[in-house]
Amino acid sequence: MDGIKGNRFAVLGRAGMDLYADPVGVKSEDADTFHADLGGSSANICAGLVKLGSQAALVTSVSDDAIGRFCVNRLRHYGVDTSHIRVVGGEYRMSLAVYESRAEDFQNVIYRNGAVDFQVTEEDMDRVDYDAFTALISAGTVFAAEPSRSATFRAFDNARKAELPVIFDIDYRPYSWPSAQVAADVLSRAGDACDLIVGNDEEFGFMAGGIEKGFAKARELAEKPGRIVIYKMGEKGAITLTDGQEIHTGIYPVTAVKPNGAGDSFMAGLLASVAAGHSLKDAVMRGSACASIVVSQPGCAPAMPTTSELDAFLTDHPSPTP
Repeated sequence: MDGIKGNRFAVLGRAGMDLYADPVGVKSEDADTFHADLGGSSANICAGLVKLGSQAALVTSVSDDAIGRFCVNRLRHYGVDTSHIRVVGGEYRMSLAVYESRAEDFQNVIYRNGAVDFQVTEEDMDRVDYDAFTALISAGTVFAAEPSRSATFRAFDNARKAELPVIFDIDYRPYSWPSAQVAADVLSRAGDACDLIVGNDEEFGFMAGGIEKGFAKARELAEKPGRIVIYKMGEKGAITLTDGQEIHTGIYPVTAVKPNGAGDSFMAGLLASVAAGHSLKDAVMRGSACASIVVSQPGCAPAMPTTSELDAFLTDHPSPTP
């Protein structure tokens, strides 16, 4: 918790381009107009953190082309530190997500062929000045392929030597992995190395070998003294497990225009709220509010709330669900 309160985050993982159909409600195949902005789970977390008053640097690699430069420019637009991003030439490419602002029959088409973010190396991780940060955040996608997988475990070791807490968003995306078994093994190893683990019921269930075993897996991970595990259950809220406690929290119902971006915004709201001095339970609730804000608006990074927008939302939505 002390590291999180230091409020200076190094974030590992991908940036990408989002293209989302306009206006709200139109299907991608029927759209005449798409908006382009920053995407990728780790980049979204960075943007969300900075909008809430934190400092965040993205550690990744980007392609040496117009889309790579677009993503770096958008990161800078949101105030994210881009000094730890390496440009990679050749045929490697940025991720692209094409989706729409509609809750019914939502479509999100992801392009990850030759993904450049998997080209992060151990040398890239060793160049990071870990003493400049107070916590390390990683999304699970970085473990799906080499050299990024080994590089991220190197970063975990470096962070541990610098006495930084390691924060892990499981963020399981099946299309990125060679097999489900490899994913389960590697993500479990990553979870064992972390201090704060956030995931949904399906992700914990996947790590445990069945969704019905997911909560037991979360409890098992939470047995390590000082570790915090947040088990998210969608509209049913979340259970925060730490030091033998189970903190049950609800959500803030809104009219959603899309389902994506909620997890990234939850993570940013949670961490920024802990850094601002809120209790763990209140920080979880503020993270839930951030998630509700993002799903109620088009886009992901541009929908991340500022502190004043979050406070205004909580004023207007004073009572979460049980």
